Order: sequence, then structure tokens, then C-alpha cells
Amino acid sequence: MSERRPPGGETGGPPRAHEQLPDGGAELSPREIEALDSRWASAWTPDEVARRLAGVRAPWYVAAGWALDLFRGGQPRAHGDIEIAVPAGRFPEVRRRFPGYVFDAAGSGRIWEDAAPDVLAAVHQTWLRDPATGDYLLDVFREPHDGNIWICRRDRSIRLPYGEIVHHTRDGIPYLAPALALLFKAKHVRPKDQADFDATLPHLRPEQRASLARLLDRVHPGHPWSASL
Repeated sequence: MSERRPPGGETGGPPRAHEQLPDGGAELSPREIEALDSRWASAWTPDEVARRLAGVRAPWYVAAGWALDLFRGGQPRAHGDIEIAVPAGRFPEVRRRFPGYVFDAAGSGRIWEDAAPDVLAAVHQTWLRDPATGDYLLDVFREPHDGNIWICRRDRSIRLPYGEIVHHTRDGIPYLAPALALLFKAKHVRPKDQADFDATLPHLRPEQRASLARLLDRVHPGHPWSASL
């Protein structure tokens, strides 16, 4: 089980200066944050998510640690949740697949249950909740984009066609390109992030190493991972 982060995921913490969080929402206490581990214990696997989203035309993909597992073709560590990403403007296509569930917005240590459109516009992270049990099953990132062009949240000048950043397993499960998945992990370098980098590095082709090196130099100059690339 990976350590549970406060609401907001790998972008948790105080909002950036340009962000204006909506009113409402519930600030989670330390005890409630600790309890999130158990609430995510029934999180779906990539296979289950792909089954439920079969036929969705929006270019969604598995993100974070699971994406790196799918790239390597194995699961060297346990996961405390599962994250996917979808263009923000096409989130309704995903939402319609789960009529019996509720989407809560999460950000900066707060939860907005059954989030309204103004809340969804202000934060990018959405947790799918089973209202019968209170369990969370899927974390959906609603990503900035320009039509079919993906825009990186960390540096909005990084723009790539979805066809370049979405890879697929032999079974057809879409996942984020490993260089980009590692870029998002490079900000905090928690123990699980370092473990993911160490496990993934031997599998990267020369062009993938070069891509990650360029991204790190652009977004996190002087990052310690650069020396290994």
C-alpha cells in the first residue's frame, strides 16, 4: 500500500497563487486523511477500469505508478489507488459511464462531495465514490488541453498530441508515456517515486531517456535523476 497523500494528489498542498478555490468543501482532519487508506482499499485495477471505459472515445489513459507498471509489464509494488487522466472538456464522457457512483472533487486538503461544475472548473482531481460504502475506486485527473493537444500542468508550454503521449499494452490498456509519468513523480521524489524511477530506468530506450532528461531540465533543472540518464 502506498502512503496516502492529502487530497490533491501529487499536486497537493497550498493552492498556487493564480488558483482560486471555490467555497464550500470539507477540510479533512489528520485522522480523516489517515482513514483514506482504508477507503481506497477496494480501488479498481487497470483491467477493471479499461473494461468499464471500453468504447469511450475520449483519449483517457492510466497515469502515475500504475502507468509505469503497465509500461514495464509487471507490478513490483502495491498501489494504494489508481489514477487516470482525461481531457477536462471530455470528462462528461467518463462521468456518464458511472451513473450509480458519485464524483467528489479533491484539492488542497479539501473534499467537495458530488462536486458542482464550478468546483470541477477550479480543481483537476476527481475521486469516484461508491455512495453505498463510502469507498473510493478511481481517481480521475481532468487535464488541460487544446482540442486533441495535451497540455502539461507543470509547464503549459509543453504541448503534445494525445497520439504521442498515450501508449497501450498488448491488451489495449492506455497508459501515459513513461517519460511523462516520471516527470510528474520528479517533483517530490517520495520513496515510492524513487522506487518507480529505479525500476523503470533499465526499461527505457535511449530516446525515452533523452526525452525524460529534456523534460527534467526544463521543469526541474538540476534534478538528481538527470545524472542517471
